[in-house]
Amino acid sequence: MELQITGKNIELAPTVRQFIEQKLGKLERHLPNITEFKVEISEEKTKSPQQHFVVQVTLDSNGTLLRGVERGEDLLKAVGKVAAVMNRQIEHYKGKLYEKGRGSSLARSEFKEEAPPRKVVKVKRFAVKPMSVAEAIDQMELLGHDFFLFFNADSEELNLLYRRRDGDYGLIEPELG
Repeated sequence: MELQITGKNIELAPTVRQFIEQKLGKLERHLPNITEFKVEISEEKTKSPQQHFVVQVTLDSNGTLLRGVERGEDLLKAVGKVAAVMNRQIEHYKGKLYEKGRGSSLARSEFKEEAPPRKVVKVKRFAVKPMSVAEAIDQMELLGHDFFLFFNADSEELNLLYRRRDGDYGLIEPELG
């Protein structure tokens, strides 16, 4: 397992790195096929002391990505909270695998109603014209959507623009891999 710890606007002490490795290393017991952990810690200048530190964890388990973000006034508490979030996500993911038939028992399925499988119920097609990111933001706002797929004139690729929870925008630039 590869663990990458990066700090944004903050210098991380070796003791903090050890604490993070210890906390997140425990997750490997629950999901042993984790190939990569990325931990990004940032310190933000906010009015709310509960939002001071932001800890974002992304783990890769054979191509399945699980992600958790937590904020806190104390860095170590935020790491503990994000470790708990990741633990819940791992349990949820493992439950999905179990329910898909990879080890489901007859006794368990007797008492549980089968949910119908999810399916695509609508397909939309639309013409994509080349535009800049600024034009895509304007178009997304005009449509009133939270995301917008467009052909980026600068990179000459399809990009996905989305509205973040903080009100800013995110841009996804896909890479084949």
